[in-house]
Formats: sequence, C-alpha cells, structure tokens
Amino acid sequence: MLNGLVVFVALASVMLAAAFGRMQPLTDSVVASAEGAVELAIGLVGLMAFFLGLFRVAEDAGLLRHLAGLLRPLMRRLFPSVPADSPAMSAMILNISSNMLGLGNAATPFGIKAMEELDKLNSKTGTATNAMVLFLAINTSALAILPSGVVALRASVGSMDAMGIFLPTWFASGCATLVAITAALLLSRWPHYRRTEPSPIAPGYAQEEDSTVTGELNAPTRLDPRPLRQWLARGFWLLLLVFLVRALWTSRTIAAADLITTTASAWMLPILVAVLVLYGWVRGVRVYDSLVDGAKQGFQIAIRIIPYLVAILVTVGMFRSSGGIDLIVAFLSPVTELFGLPAEALPMALLRPLSGSGAFGVMAEAMTAHGPDSFIGYMVSTFQGSTETTFYTLAVYYGAIGIRNTRHTVPTCLLADIAGILAAVFIVNMMFG
Repeated sequence: MLNGLVVFVALASVMLAAAFGRMQPLTDSVVASAEGAVELAIGLVGLMAFFLGLFRVAEDAGLLRHLAGLLRPLMRRLFPSVPADSPAMSAMILNISSNMLGLGNAATPFGIKAMEELDKLNSKTGTATNAMVLFLAINTSALAILPSGVVALRASVGSMDAMGIFLPTWFASGCATLVAITAALLLSRWPHYRRTEPSPIAPGYAQEEDSTVTGELNAPTRLDPRPLRQWLARGFWLLLLVFLVRALWTSRTIAAADLITTTASAWMLPILVAVLVLYGWVRGVRVYDSLVDGAKQGFQIAIRIIPYLVAILVTVGMFRSSGGIDLIVAFLSPVTELFGLPAEALPMALLRPLSGSGAFGVMAEAMTAHGPDSFIGYMVSTFQGSTETTFYTLAVYYGAIGIRNTRHTVPTCLLADIAGILAAVFIVNMMFG
C-alpha cells in the first residue's frame, strides 16, 4: 500500500503544481526535502549510536530482563508470537515508556532496536509481521503521559495554563492507542493480510536465536561486583536529590504546574542516562566497552535508513509545496467546522501524520496568532501532543530492517491518527469550547 500511496502523491503533486503555477516551488521543495532527509538521518547518527550503546549496557546488566518481567502478562497478550524472554520485549517496553514520557530522542533508537529483534523472529525477509504492525501502530498512536515538549512551547509563548493540555492529551492519545490496537488485530484477520502473513519461526529456533543473541549481548566481560559501587551509587542519587531540591527551591516563584513541567522536561533524559549507566556499573558491566559496541550498531542503522527517509520526505514536501494541503483544507473545512474542527486548526490535523517539522511550525504559528490559551491554541497543542508523525516513523523503523511489504501497517496507523484527531476535537470542545 505504501508504494501505491507514494506514486499517487508524487503524481498528484506534479499535476497540482502545474495547475496552480507552482512548478518552481515544487522543484525547490524536491531539492530541499532530499537534502533535509539526509541531514535528518545524519543528525540521528549521534542519538542512535549513544542510545543503542545505553541499550547494550542495560542488556548486559540484566536490567531489560527485569523490566520485561514487570509488563510480561500484558505484552504476551498483545504479542503472543514474541518469546517472553526475547530482547524485543524489553526494547518495545523502553520505546513505549519513552514515548509516554515525551522522550522522543530516546524512543526512536529503542524502537529501531525492537524492530531489529522482531525481524530475527521473521521467516519472510522484507515483509512485516503482525507483531511489527501492532508495535508500530502503538508507537504512532503516541500514548502520552507527559507531553513535555508541547508544554514547554506553550510556556515559552506566554501560556498561563501550559499544563492545561494534559487531560485532553491523555484522552486523545488513549483513544488513538485503543483504536490502533483494535485495528491492527482485526485487520490481521482480513483474508488478504492473512495470506501474506509470514509464518512464525518455530519455537525451538526462536529459543536458539534468543540464546545466541543473549550470548552476544553479554560478550563484554564483567567487573567483579563490589559493595563499594552500591554505596557510591546511593551517594550519587542522594546528592542528585539534593541538587534537584535546590533547583526547585530557587525556582519557587514560578507557578507550581509550570515548575513541575519544566523541571521534568529538563531532568528526565539525563536521569534516564544516569539510571542505565549506573545500573550497569553497579552490576559489574564494562560500561565503556558496551557503549562502544552498541554505538557501532547505531551508526550503521542511521546510515541504512537514509534512502527510506528521502523517499518519504521528498514525497511529503512535494505535496505541501504543490498546494495539495491547501486544497484539502478548502474542501474539508466547511464540513469539519460542523463538528468543532475550525479551519485554522485543520492544517495541523492534516500535516501531523506527514511532517513533524511542518506540523510544529503550524502549531507555533497558530498559537502566536490566536494565543496559546485560546480555543485554537488548545486544539493544535492537543493534536501535537496526542498524535505522531506516522510516515516518518514508518520510514525510519521499516527502513532500518528493509521492510518493503508493510501489509496493513498504513491503514492501521491512519485509523489511529483519525481516532486521535477526532478524540482531540471532542475533548477540546467539551473542555474549552
């Protein structure tokens, strides 16, 4: 389906640009989008290398096995074809947890790691399994507990209620996730998609793969655990707590809600890094060696996804520059306004699955023009916090493992996007309309 969609959008963009006299902007967009895709991929190199290095540390220390055990009952129900002790389970948990906390920088590397581990259980190379589709559907539905990035932007443009989007975001992203899971499970039973489903690898083979992988991941030799490390770790956390209290005290003049949000946004990622590094060190893992081994893999993956990013981002850029988005807005706005989605917020709803930077720009522009605490401001903020850039995610995750037959991934993710947008419109109208 993704192949047909790319062809249709590219040809439609050329036709629209010719009709509206936008051939030069279309030409400029092709060049700029291609360059931007490569720059984006290169920018991912550092993040991929570092966070996959941290992932390796966590695996070598046994942290991921403990983490997987906490959510094993739920994950086994959702992913029955994935062995409970597979590294894929732990990687998916870390990815989903990072997304829920608004840590997009960490979520992407963990998500790509999960896809790599899921691909080891795939008997048909290049074809998405049901587990891959469901994982991507959950990922793109963007279940959000702490949309720290959106809250920070609202505060920066003068919002008096920066955290006011928490409840709408929880509701909208929760609805999107429920629809994503339901759609992925139901569409997997559709006759066409059942015929193309890769047969699962035999349990004996999966266990053999898991043992091999575990052996490779635990390759770095461990240091002898010593009680001194435990005491030093406790001292580290105690001292860090003191510094956190000091930071909160010095910023006590800020409103409590804004203070909690800004502190969480600034501290959460460094604390995640500290947890993974310190846990590995206490458990006797040679942290530096593990970081380097994981980083090598991250570098290779970041380079491998460039062609997929170019294909998706150039196509999206062509559609935007051709006037396609403007045409759809003009056509749909009279209808959407009837159920509470104003024309000013409609471009944000259309762009969010296509372009993260484009949607962010539209959100910032809307909040500047109408105010962050206006009805439009709450609406676009909720869109940003409760949905994900679907086609970018598909390009990155599937590109990392060379998936070309995406099966029911696109309709599943788009249904989740639509559900998230409709839920956001409903809750924002109920609370702020």
